[in-house]
Amino acid sequence: MTPDQLITFAAVAEHRNISRAAVALHLSQPAVSGQLRQLQDEFGEPLYLRDGRGVRLTPAGEQLASYATRLRDTWRQAHAYRDALRGLEQGTLRIGASTTPASYLLPYLIADFHRRYPDVTLHTADGNTTEIVGALGSVDIAMIEGPVGADLPPDTAVHAWREDEIVAIMPRTHPLAQAVSAGGSGIESGSGINGGRAELAAFGPHPLVLREAGSGVRQIVERAFARAGVPMRVALEIAGVEGVKEAVRAGMGIGFVSAMSMRHEDGALCLFSLSPEPLTRRLSILVPHASAPSRVVEQFLALCLVDGA
Repeated sequence: MTPDQLITFAAVAEHRNISRAAVALHLSQPAVSGQLRQLQDEFGEPLYLRDGRGVRLTPAGEQLASYATRLRDTWRQAHAYRDALRGLEQGTLRIGASTTPASYLLPYLIADFHRRYPDVTLHTADGNTTEIVGALGSVDIAMIEGPVGADLPPDTAVHAWREDEIVAIMPRTHPLAQAVSAGGSGIESGSGINGGRAELAAFGPHPLVLREAGSGVRQIVERAFARAGVPMRVALEIAGVEGVKEAVRAGMGIGFVSAMSMRHEDGALCLFSLSPEPLTRRLSILVPHASAPSRVVEQFLALCLVDGA
């Protein structure tokens, strides 16, 4: 039994999924499976069982997970202490980000940080908001969109970051986009890629394309429709912002995405802000182990907060 095997087991116990644990540990799935087999051989009895697409810990596994998690946390604290002592000349920063900040904000922040601290090794992990919150034990800092929720690990700091607008998108040939020129009810015209503004009720008769369950955008859109009492005709659920945009281009329906994701569109799609009030959400930065952050984390956080000011 080695510390690496126990740290790997702690990640599997946290994610309840070998593939996701491998991503969080920056290891291959066969490497993780191999360490788990060696650990089970050491104990002489099953520590986990396959359960659908994930794993379920046995009673012996649950007990071992408590020891393994404490070992992993101590290991991280020792690394954070080491990084704090030797400064920013070296070190590692593990960044988690949900879909929108991962795609449209994080690349610029990483490029800026790398220019300032070229010897810091950066690792990134992305997913939807629910997945990133669930992976906080595996990262040093995280960026998420939408509600933070109450189930955060102890000693996690939440920093309000910036506002983001959720917009409706559709092809320029869509009947709702065509209604702009006809002065349709509940629609105000705009210019260029900006189709204008539209009330939620205007979307009720049309098929919709939504992000997957757990997406911050989806949660906000569903709540907005519910508050307005407008039924949703969901034609397709699809993962990722680009997946939504491609489905909309293909004519599957109206989609909802961050306005940031439309910055480089070529005009095939048009966007509508929602009225009478734009649909906005807060992007937040989460810092696990906030009582003793490394200097690397502190400097990256400061860079993000200045950028979002």
